[in-house]
Amino acid sequence: MRQNGGFPPFGEPGSAPVLLLPPNAGSLLKWGLVFLLLVLALFLLNFARNVYTDWLWFSNLGYLEVFKTVLWTKVQLFLAGAALFGFLIAVNLWIVRRTSRGESTLPLPTDTLRLLDRLLLASILLGALLISILFGVSAAGKWEIVLRLLNSTPFGTPDPVFNKDIAFYVFNYPVLRFLQGWLLSTFIALLFVVTVAYLAHAAFRGIPFALYPHMRAHLAVLGALVFFSLAGSHFLDRYELLFQRNGAVVGATYADIHARMLALVLLIAFAVAAGLMLLATLAPALRGPRGTRLIVGAIGLWVAAVILGGQLYPLFIQRFSVEPNELKREEPYIASNIQFTRAAFGLDIIEERPYDYQEATLEDINASTETVGNVRLWDPRPLLDTYNQIQHLRLYYQFGDVDVDRYVVDSQYRQVLVGARELIPENLPSDAQNWVNRKLQYTHGYGVAASPVTEFTPEGRPVFFLQDIPPAGKIQITRPEIYFGENTKEYVIVNSLQAEFDHPTQEDLPVYVQYQGPGGVHLSSLLRRLAYAWQFGDINILISDRITPQSRLQYRRAIQQRISTIAPFLTLDRDPYLVVTQEGRLVWIQDAYTTSDRYPYSTPFTSPFSGDTFNYIRNSVKVVTDAYSGEMDFYISDPQDPVVNSYAGIFPALFKPLDQMPQDLRAHLRYPEDMFTIQAETYLQYHMRDATQFFNKEDQWSIPIEVFADRQQRVVPYYVIMRLPEANTSEFVLILPFTPADKPNMVAWLAARMDGEHYGKLLSFKFPRGAQIDGPIQIEARIDNDTLISQQFTLWNQVGSRVIRGNLLVIPLGDSVLYVEPIYLQAANVPLPELKRVILGTSKRVVMEPTLDIALNSLFGKALPDAKPPGGQPAPGTSNAAQQLEKIRQALKDLQDGVTTLQEAIEKLSELLATSA
Repeated sequence: MRQNGGFPPFGEPGSAPVLLLPPNAGSLLKWGLVFLLLVLALFLLNFARNVYTDWLWFSNLGYLEVFKTVLWTKVQLFLAGAALFGFLIAVNLWIVRRTSRGESTLPLPTDTLRLLDRLLLASILLGALLISILFGVSAAGKWEIVLRLLNSTPFGTPDPVFNKDIAFYVFNYPVLRFLQGWLLSTFIALLFVVTVAYLAHAAFRGIPFALYPHMRAHLAVLGALVFFSLAGSHFLDRYELLFQRNGAVVGATYADIHARMLALVLLIAFAVAAGLMLLATLAPALRGPRGTRLIVGAIGLWVAAVILGGQLYPLFIQRFSVEPNELKREEPYIASNIQFTRAAFGLDIIEERPYDYQEATLEDINASTETVGNVRLWDPRPLLDTYNQIQHLRLYYQFGDVDVDRYVVDSQYRQVLVGARELIPENLPSDAQNWVNRKLQYTHGYGVAASPVTEFTPEGRPVFFLQDIPPAGKIQITRPEIYFGENTKEYVIVNSLQAEFDHPTQEDLPVYVQYQGPGGVHLSSLLRRLAYAWQFGDINILISDRITPQSRLQYRRAIQQRISTIAPFLTLDRDPYLVVTQEGRLVWIQDAYTTSDRYPYSTPFTSPFSGDTFNYIRNSVKVVTDAYSGEMDFYISDPQDPVVNSYAGIFPALFKPLDQMPQDLRAHLRYPEDMFTIQAETYLQYHMRDATQFFNKEDQWSIPIEVFADRQQRVVPYYVIMRLPEANTSEFVLILPFTPADKPNMVAWLAARMDGEHYGKLLSFKFPRGAQIDGPIQIEARIDNDTLISQQFTLWNQVGSRVIRGNLLVIPLGDSVLYVEPIYLQAANVPLPELKRVILGTSKRVVMEPTLDIALNSLFGKALPDAKPPGGQPAPGTSNAAQQLEKIRQALKDLQDGVTTLQEAIEKLSELLATSA
């Protein structure tokens, strides 16, 4: 019998064949190898194409260095991970080959054994290569945490247990945890591959598998490495206690410090001991059954330590030492949780003030004319439907969102709702759904609609500051085209030989343009056209004769997609908003957050918007995108954030200081709703700073409930223009009221400032203890119980109409509050809400009137002083005579509506009776 270098020998010539392979088996093997090489080549070509097109896209935006930094880091980590694993698996397979020599007992022909030998060798090498690639890809995927570690910035705050700077947990710990997990996975994979290789060799030799001393020694070394990796895992698990909840709060509590910490130290010792016991079996005296018993004992020792020390002992301490006296045991750890959670979510900067509540009076109204003149009567959701009915103007235009902002109009500070008129190619007529139209001709949206939040026409329609095509109004636009927006999801090609549709004229004639901006990749070569034709699976990019070397391909046009491609490490707010600059250009502002889930002792928050879980967040970045050119600027809005400073160190060409943002844009910066919501949700519990009060939940708050349309929902934060207590001027503020956890009355309200030097300041106003200030749902109940209002709702909800109750807003006025709820009426078959009534309320009464001014007069029982609203137009009902006349007219209209509704009902009943007869 002949031997080979470790794989099954070729057998003895002339032995009786048991298995005959096809005569063309070698040829099939070669063709199989060719197929695999073709697949690999296709994969590499696809990768090269992705790199090439991304290189062009990033270069067009001026962020090529960002792309190169990420790409080069990924390549280095991939090569390091794949090479290290490849080296380790090669060494182990070489050991298997050398120790697996022996005679083959399989009765196979020599040629068959030779082919099987090659197949086994190729399979093992291919498997090792694929696993090495997987481990390399795993390493490449950690490019972000590696770069953050290399550019880490200290927080300046140590944790209360290990006294390490928080930067260790945010930047160092994720890398340490990855390395430990990567090594553990590597040694387990090696253990599995080596075992399979030994089994395969035994099978091909035709002998029963047995654990020979050399095999046991090999596996013992790998097993020891596994246990040493587990020891590293236990060591890092000590830090993990600072993020877990095993006691009263998140973070290391009494049982963690006095039981789990000790248990983990013991587990480290037992894991190291188990690894050493496995290595001890390499001694000649322990190569027999004694060595086997030692191996079993080592594994059993570690398992017992995990069960007894890691699980049962901490549970015992928790049950018999902590629970009988929980508050006393946990108090210092609760205090740490409060301190670190407040810091992690920015609650420690909230300035808390008393709010000396007084019942609203006419004097409060007169002293707050700018606030009253900017009360939001138009809710974004009903207004969006209205815009899409009266301002979309063509089927292929659509408003996807309406955003709240502020502008100076007619020298007055006004709260304004703005919507972008974007182009939706899917809405083109079916006979116009062709490639030229969708990709070359209909390339962009056009203009915006903007209206003040308070004003409406006698028909219940919005009053516009900006409307129609071409745009007309008090806000000037010089560049109305929208190539980059919220809903621009398809690619387009501009500067082609096909003229682009710009907008229709009032005579319904098309106006055509050529794109003049820098946005998009030049299709200046056959290679570029080929690459993008492959990327989009669209051969027309390659063969169309309408495309020239000056043509530009615009893709990734959706605002959030563009930002996420450049900066995937940023978490984006749900709502980018459109701003009209002083130059008349349209730009999008996107709020972006830096987050971490490794802030010690901080309670994690799971975002209802993105589903992400984190326990540290900062609104550190504002991203500005030009709607015409697609140019993007990333501004650091929180230079105190160590996380964004780390990214700035990684990508110095990406970020700019906020001071470099144009002043007219800075005047439109908003405190983002998502950030405010997250902080408000956390503040419900973490406004309590006393550990005893926190533990007993003595002052737990909740988000109030309101009625919107015909269903209950939680109140969402809302923007108002108001003068805060002790402030000198009115400002743009984001506010949210709070109620006790088990009561409907209000206890406080939170405000975020955002104008000028006050940007980012948070104020919490607490009502006097014991005072009964109605919450939103109590006002809603009073509205339902008002017979006149409920009768009017019932009348409107008859045939053909639907009442939509808008958001109930709590508007602080001096030391009082005013409750405001708009009422919309919508036809059953046409989504065109019309603003028909305004409900105002105090803690004593509610009224519903046709206009805000009449409602104010009715609520306070006196005529208001003659005044003009901030827009400069005469306010409806600013005198007694005008108000009474308006009431009479409205009563007559209501009577007419009621008669019409009654007549329709009688006609329907008559038809029903006739049908029954």
